[in-house]
Amino acid sequence: MASRKDRWTKKEVRRQLDVVRSEVAPTKVLKNAVYLNSARKVWSEAHIWISGDRIAYVGSELPKNMDETEVIDCSGKVVVPGYMEHHVHPFQLYNPLSFAEYASARGTTTLLSDNLFYFLNLEKKKALTLIEELDRFPASMYWWARLDPQTELKHENYLFAPSQMKAWLEHPLVLQAGEMTAWPKMLTGDDTLLHWMLEARREYKPIEGHLPGASEKTLAQMVLTGVTADHEAMTGEEVIRRLDAGLVTSLRHSSIRPDLRRLLREIQEAEINDYSRLLLNTDGSTPAFYEDGVMDALIKIALEEGVPPIAAYEMASYNPARYYGIDDTHGLIAPGRIAHLNILSSVEEPQPEAVLAKGAWVHGPAANNSFPAAFPWEDFGVQPSRFDWDVQDEDFHFSMPLGIELVNSVILKPYQVATDVTQDRMPAGRNESFFVMIDKHGHWRINTLIKGFDTDIEGFATTFSNTGDVVLIGKCKEEMKRAFQRLKELGGGMVLAEQSDVVYELPLPLFGIMADQFMEDVIAKHKALNELLKERGYPHDDPVYSLLFFASTHLPYIRVTQEGIYDVHKKTVLFPSIMR
Repeated sequence: MASRKDRWTKKEVRRQLDVVRSEVAPTKVLKNAVYLNSARKVWSEAHIWISGDRIAYVGSELPKNMDETEVIDCSGKVVVPGYMEHHVHPFQLYNPLSFAEYASARGTTTLLSDNLFYFLNLEKKKALTLIEELDRFPASMYWWARLDPQTELKHENYLFAPSQMKAWLEHPLVLQAGEMTAWPKMLTGDDTLLHWMLEARREYKPIEGHLPGASEKTLAQMVLTGVTADHEAMTGEEVIRRLDAGLVTSLRHSSIRPDLRRLLREIQEAEINDYSRLLLNTDGSTPAFYEDGVMDALIKIALEEGVPPIAAYEMASYNPARYYGIDDTHGLIAPGRIAHLNILSSVEEPQPEAVLAKGAWVHGPAANNSFPAAFPWEDFGVQPSRFDWDVQDEDFHFSMPLGIELVNSVILKPYQVATDVTQDRMPAGRNESFFVMIDKHGHWRINTLIKGFDTDIEGFATTFSNTGDVVLIGKCKEEMKRAFQRLKELGGGMVLAEQSDVVYELPLPLFGIMADQFMEDVIAKHKALNELLKERGYPHDDPVYSLLFFASTHLPYIRVTQEGIYDVHKKTVLFPSIMR
């Protein structure tokens, strides 16, 4: 693959030069455009010429040759660069392509995404070929390179082999390393992780931290080891602490941490008026959160909170482009940049009336469907979950004295089990249920009880987890078995069973994690799931986060991992998984 710096061939560059000389007609001209000129921090007026997917000219002249040019009169409108979301977890039921199509139609035309599930589930050649194929579509799709798995894996050394790590870090579509969830291990002596952090910096890749609640000294240590940015500030004080440590700081507004208004108010109260080292992110929110928009929704909040308009737009365009070293192709309306452009009704309304992504209309009256109706995921090794095993009665034997309690959407605490676990059905109305995690290959299992997830779920089965292993939850062992059998038929997903029937299902045929449906359909299914589980006693914000993070060892206090029940603070397995 050509370097992202060399995305245009000599022939294409010659044609672009001919466009500027009026020897060849531009593809499109946005005339009379008032546009965001981030080079001078002003609103300027000009005509914008586009040749294919690239801005060829921005200035006072109109082309002499417009025989085959689409001319868009932008009088009374405002043009800003396409927005950039630099912190995407593209596996929150949706997939990278469905999210890119949805986001770009709302003006977010550049995405920087977590590679975790492709790294863990695909051999490197197929994974890297896949990300190159995805970048052919109108949205610009860049990636992270994870340096740790965010859980305890049985074959971690094999998965994080040097050749695999190096291939990702060197790839031109990979713009950063991280996010760094295992940094406590690194600080206490894990030289392998430190090696890859230093290797990332040698490749001139920035490193994204994951540093909730970090003190000044912790931030200093992380900067010394190569971390360049962080998105975990939850107060204005924490934003300032990161800025003072020299970190680029991303202000988060997500389905589980909708903090942007508070952060902006508190940094304004602290008289922070330079936004040049601040970015915006939605931290891979779950589908229903995006009904109100993507980065356009965050810019709207910033404008409502009194952020100067140019600064508000730049936090989601020029600032991330400059930080990631791609401002020669992104984040500016200037010659040589990719033609990601949003046409707005006014500065005060960041939701665009029309969107160009790589020079193609993806939203607006002239929009055409530039994204594929279907994508050949299996050609790249992205397949449904396939189970050549069945659950047995012995998989529902419970003897562990320690249970797990979900105290909010993502935090698990241990508790002492006092319930009779020999029964086939637990009483309805109680906040305690059976919990089983089974290896997706059928080799091991973990049996315990869970508090704080529900009061009235009979049987629920899912492959949606940090590792793609099977999770079963419920009051009734027979309904848990029924839910699993339907899950097996679907090839992965989420299934809710009760009273001898399946009452909800969401197929997730991509690794058992992601749907292959349009984003709007996934949003509807996510909302239905939330409603059904809350009717059955789920008390927290979002069950999707709970399911995803059961195994995630960057969160306190205990986790259910492939190795067993894991104490995050002590970094030890309390109860190992059992071979089936």
